[in-house]
Amino acid sequence: MNDIDSNIRSLLLKFADDTKVFAKVNSFADRQQLQDDLIKLCDWAETWQMEFNVPKCVTMHIGRGNSKFRYSMKGRELAAMASTKDLGVHISDDLKSANHCYESYQKANRMLGLVKWTIKHRHPDMMVRLYKSLVRPHLEYCSPVWSPHYRKDVILLEKVQHRFTRFFDNLKDLEYNERL
Repeated sequence: MNDIDSNIRSLLLKFADDTKVFAKVNSFADRQQLQDDLIKLCDWAETWQMEFNVPKCVTMHIGRGNSKFRYSMKGRELAAMASTKDLGVHISDDLKSANHCYESYQKANRMLGLVKWTIKHRHPDMMVRLYKSLVRPHLEYCSPVWSPHYRKDVILLEKVQHRFTRFFDNLKDLEYNERL
C-alpha cells in the first residue's frame, strides 16, 4: 500500500481498505489530471491484484460553481453523490452538518427509547451512567469534525437530553434549565 500514491498528482487519503482521491478542479486540464490519476490507481490495483470495488466508488463535487465533471474507473462512470457517509460521519456537498446532526439525533433518540423501555427501576445514578455510555456517544462521535454551528442543529441534538431529563418523576414539573 505504501507505493499506491507514487506517480499520483492528486491528493490521496488512505485508511484501512479505504482510499480517497481528491483535487481542486477548475478547468478541463485539472479534470483530466484527476481522471489520469484514477486510471493510474486502477493500474496499480491490477498490478498488485487488489481490485477496487468500482460500483462502490463515487464522486462528490464540493462547493458552488463546481463544473461537476464526470469521472470513470475501468470504463464505468462513477455516480455523483450529494452526500455520503465516511467513517461514521455524514458529509454533504455543501459541507454543512445538518444531515449528520439529524442522523446522530435519530440514533441517540432510539437508544434513549431502548433504555426507557427496558429499564424498569430507574435509579438516577444508573440512568445517568446508561445515558453517558449508551446515548451520548451517538451525539458526540467525531464532534470536532462536524461541530454544529447552526442553532437549529444544536436545538435538535439538545432534544435528546431534554427528553432524558424528563425520565425522572421528581424533575418532570421543573423547567428544562432547572432539570439540568
